[in-house]
Amino acid sequence: MKIIGIALVVLGIGLAIWGYQLSGSVGSQITQAVTGSDTDKVMTFYIAGAVSFVVGVYLSLKK
Repeated sequence: MKIIGIALVVLGIGLAIWGYQLSGSVGSQITQAVTGSDTDKVMTFYIAGAVSFVVGVYLSLKK
């Protein structure tokens, strides 16, 4: 279970970084300028990354 937890932590960090990179794209910046919020795709990556990270930390630290 610890290996799965570590893999989920790495996956969560990767998804968050990927979402951050997507937020810097031209299309995302235009959407932010018009609507004032991130696109749904960026928010999906942020949320999936956070959930994966938290579950991974829990599984890694669970005895």
